[in-house]
Formats: sequence, structure tokens, C-alpha cells
Amino acid sequence: MKQTKIILRKNENGEIPYLTDLLEDKMIPTNTILCKKLTGLGATYSEIKAPRHSIIIEPNRPVIIGKCKAPEHKDDNLFGVHQGIFTDDVIDYIEESKGKFLKILTTPESFHKVEEALQATDIEIRFHCFLLFDECHKIIKDSDYRPNISLPMDLFFECENKALVSATPIKFTDPRFESFQALQIIPDFDFSKDLFLHITNNILQTVRETLRKLDGNTFIFCNSTDMIYNLIKQQELLKESSVFCSHNSVDKLRNDKDVKMKRAYEDWDVKYMKRYNWLTSRFYNAVDIKLEDKPNIILLSNCYFSEYTIMDPYSDSIQAVGRFRNGVASITHIVNVNPNFRVQTEEEVRGYIRGLEYAHKLLVGYRDTAPDAEKRSIWQEFLDNSPFKKYLVNGKKSFYKIDSDVVDEVVKGYYNHKELIYTAYNSCDSFNVYMEETIYAIGDYERLQRDNPKLTKRESRTQIVEQLEMLGYCETQM
Repeated sequence: MKQTKIILRKNENGEIPYLTDLLEDKMIPTNTILCKKLTGLGATYSEIKAPRHSIIIEPNRPVIIGKCKAPEHKDDNLFGVHQGIFTDDVIDYIEESKGKFLKILTTPESFHKVEEALQATDIEIRFHCFLLFDECHKIIKDSDYRPNISLPMDLFFECENKALVSATPIKFTDPRFESFQALQIIPDFDFSKDLFLHITNNILQTVRETLRKLDGNTFIFCNSTDMIYNLIKQQELLKESSVFCSHNSVDKLRNDKDVKMKRAYEDWDVKYMKRYNWLTSRFYNAVDIKLEDKPNIILLSNCYFSEYTIMDPYSDSIQAVGRFRNGVASITHIVNVNPNFRVQTEEEVRGYIRGLEYAHKLLVGYRDTAPDAEKRSIWQEFLDNSPFKKYLVNGKKSFYKIDSDVVDEVVKGYYNHKELIYTAYNSCDSFNVYMEETIYAIGDYERLQRDNPKLTKRESRTQIVEQLEMLGYCETQM
């Protein structure tokens, strides 16, 4: 892949220019992976303003809603396509846009509606539109739980005019990218931010003590609504909190008989903001949060509660902090570590997956050369349980699912030990890292052991007694 660099310099007023001021013809060139390094440089903005038909694939619905409502785009003929919008709605928009440039923003899962609408109106997407995949690192990051996020890619490569963009790109192994150029924006100034990495064995207590020290509005990023609600409930922050999460999680928080979280929202809006604002991973990327003040940012990763709360220092953390266009007051990542997490290099993970693929191909060969239907059926049963099957989409190997697994396993290894997560952050040029550690007598691991639903009553009581002993209660009573 060809590597091209553009140096980013502040203008005479000390301001960072938009991409439109850096790119030739003020437009993103085709067959490009734009590595913009900084969030908020205006890549989507430049494509919306470009004098051509544009289809912009955004990772999540909140991004689309935010762009369509933004005052700077009120005259740009934007149309958002996501769940609840249908092909006929897109057709109506196209027919009403005669004489205007089409500016369609769509989620990957709803892209097929755009394709169908363009076919119905005799517009050839392959030649007449520029296709931009925004926040393209999400194709890899989300492939493990969003099987359709990469579905637009086959048509993407057929398009004459196309590009991808991200401030935190991840290397693609799909061989179809070999002819692309990686266009890197390189700032010539220090853009790093101070980040306090707080290592602890008790997330709840550390969050409680951290919040006590903070003034003003606080945004807490945590990719688990169960964990979010538990923290809100245990700290009695219900009246001061709003939660921003997926549609299903909103329903759960608002309607579950055991949950009374009424301030839960699917989309970001400043009017919903409270002192404590809790956001799941769908708000890590691309959403513009514009505030008059600079809020405090807390990132939460609880290895014992849920592996999904683990944040990648090279992408998730950068993206979450980058949501705030007017800057932030402080950044704190509260983390526990799990020594049971395996530390692996990228090559080790890829080598293991190659072994799975080799074994899978052997099974396919045995099935296809079996002498009769009964033996073919037996080999098919082995194939149905093949570990490599998770990397297949419609029977074909998905490079994005493999890349996703590699990234997940490498990042999980950072959380094996405090020095590993510190080193990962320290090698990331977006942050200046300051680490501190607080260890309590009872931590998250002990709480997990005590609350394990598989324990018998006797085992549960034993855990309680052991933990009381750790706190010194039993000695006090003697």
C-alpha cells in the first residue's frame, strides 16, 4: 500500500485547519484510507460540502442523527438512513432532490436500503456517487458482534470513487486494499492530553472517591449498561444521572421492574444532559458533543465484570475523549487488571487462527471426498463445530472478523498487569500518562466470588466469612 503524508500546521491564529484546507481540490481522493490522526478535523464535513453525490457510512445511528440536526448542515440536503427508515423513504428523498447533490448518511446495516433506492431511481452507485466509510476502524472493532457491519464492503470495492477515514485506523488485511493509498495527516505540534491511569482492585470504591473530587459535569464511558446501572444505584446518583445507550438498553433501563432509570436515551442531546452522563460504546466514535464548559472524562474497564468494558488505548480511549469539540477538563481511566488474561502478540494470535483454518480445510476435504452420504454427514457435524466457523460469513473467510479477534486478544493482554496497560498508553502519542494505584482489602475479584450464582449456600457463606476475615472483622469479634 502506498504511503502519503500531509503535514498539519496551525494557522496564523493558532487554530487547527479543517481537512478542506489541506486536501487537493478540497476533497478526499478516491482509493484512499485517510488516517487523520486527530478527531474533529472535519472529514465528514468536507465530504458533505463536496460538490458530488455522497453516500457516507457511519458506524451508529446517533452519529447520523447528530449530523442531520447540526446547524452547519441545515442547507446541505442531508438524509439519514437507519432503523425505522425504509427504502421507499430513500426513494422519496432522491426524487425530491432533483438538481441537488445527494448527501445520504447510513448505518452499515441499512446500506442495502440505499442501494435498492438508487437502483430503483436508475442511479448507478458504482460510477455516480462517492462512497465514504467513516470511522473505518469500526469495521474491524465491531465485526465480532455486528456480523453485518462489513456487508457494504463487497460493493464498496466495485465503486469507482471511494475512501475510508478514521483518526485511529487499524491495519486491514483484506488483500483488496493493496492498491489503496494510506494518506496520513501528521501534526507538527504537540496534541497529547494528560491522562490519569488509576489501577485499582475495587472499581466501585475508586469511582466513588474519584467523583467526590470532581467539580462540574462528568462523562463516564462504560460499555455495559448493567455495570452502569449498578454504579448509579450503589452510589445513589439516580437523580443526577443520564444514560446514553442502544435502543434495547434504553427499553431495559426504563421498563424493567427492577430498574427505574427513566433518563435513558438512544441519541445524544445536550438537553438530556445531567451532572453525570454515562455512555456506552456506540457513543465512543464520531458523535459531536459541543459544550460551553470542559467536562471531566472517566473511562471504566472492569475485567472481572465484563470483558466488553476493556478499552483499547490506541482507539477507544482516543475516540471517546475526541467527542468533546471544545476540549476536556480531565481524563481518568479507572482499571482493574486480571492476571488470568493471556498476553499474546499479534503474530501469535494470527498463527493460532491459521492453524484453525488449516484444520477446517482438512475437514472440508474429508467431507467432500467421503464415499457416501452417511460419512459426509459425519464430517459435516465436525465442520458445524469447527472453531474456525466464527470467522466465516456466508461460507467465506472474513478478514474483518479475523482482524477483530486479533485486536481483541492483543488488547486483552494489556490488562494482564498494570505495567502492560501503562506501557500501551505510554507508547500512544495521544496521551501523557500518569499512573497511580489503590488497593483495597476487598476488591472486584472477591465480589465476583461472593456473588457467583453457581455457589451453594454453604460455599457462599464460606466466601463471606473468608472476606470478613480479610477485613479483620473476625479478629475484632474474638
